[in-house]
Order: sequence, then structure tokens, then C-alpha cells
Amino acid sequence: MPTSTVVRAATSADAGAIAKIWFHGWQDGHLGNVPDSLVRIRTRESFWERAAERVGDTTVAVLDGEVAGFVMVVGDEVEQVYVSSDHRGSGVAGVLLSEAERLVSADGHSRAWLAVAPGNARARRFYERCGWVDNGEFDNRVTGPEGMVSVPCRRYVKTVA
Repeated sequence: MPTSTVVRAATSADAGAIAKIWFHGWQDGHLGNVPDSLVRIRTRESFWERAAERVGDTTVAVLDGEVAGFVMVVGDEVEQVYVSSDHRGSGVAGVLLSEAERLVSADGHSRAWLAVAPGNARARRFYERCGWVDNGEFDNRVTGPEGMVSVPCRRYVKTVA
């Protein structure tokens, strides 16, 4: 674990930091890699709204007193993994992914999964280095104000129990 990294459940006070990391990280990994219909609904405001709504599913990594990254886990799915650009390369992502795997296992699941945009090569390399396996493509369905948006993704899996 990186020096002075604390992993803990998110609180409502963390929502702004989570939203900022999520918004900028999502743009880095998704612009040019997902359909324009998804980009249209992923407005800056949507990240602040969703971060506040999803605090209960979120674990944060705090490094030197600031939120450095977060994961969102629901059931056997690791829904979001993001690290602030200021903390990339610090080991925070590995700490968060390990915590996500632990949470999935603690919830009684033997295998975790997550979705990755095929063009997000940095994320795909990271997951593969952490022992995750590309289990093929699937159609990730995202609900937005315009209805369902189909997002082609790769499903990564890992045995966690």
C-alpha cells in the first residue's frame, strides 16, 4: 500500500472529490472510445449527481489527506475504478482494485467482473497486470435521459474467492 494511503467507505463529504476524479478520469478513458450518445449524457453535472447518489457503493483511497481515487462495487461487479491524475502511478489504483476484489468476495461471490471500453488501452493493461482476464465483448446497456444507450465493452473477470 502506498505510504499513508487509507481505504475507507465514502461519506457524503467525499462526493465532490469523487465527482471531480470521476469526471476527468471518465473523459481520459472514454472520449473517442464510446458512442457519442453516451458522451452527450455524461455531462459534468451528471458526475456530481451520480457521485452524491452512489456514496453508499463507494470506497475511497485517501493519500496524504486527500481523496486520491475511488471504486464503486455492487454485488459481483466492480462498476467504477478511478484515480486522480495527480496520483496515477502511486499504487493507489492497485490498492483500490484489491479492496474491490475483497468486497466482492466478502459479499459471497467467487468471481468479480468489470466492463472496459475496448479502446481504453491503459485500463485494459492495468487490469491484465492485476490478474484480470478479458472474457470477451458484451453490450453494456446504460440508461440515460434519451433512453437506453448501447455501449460496446469488454468484460474482464477474476476469481476472488
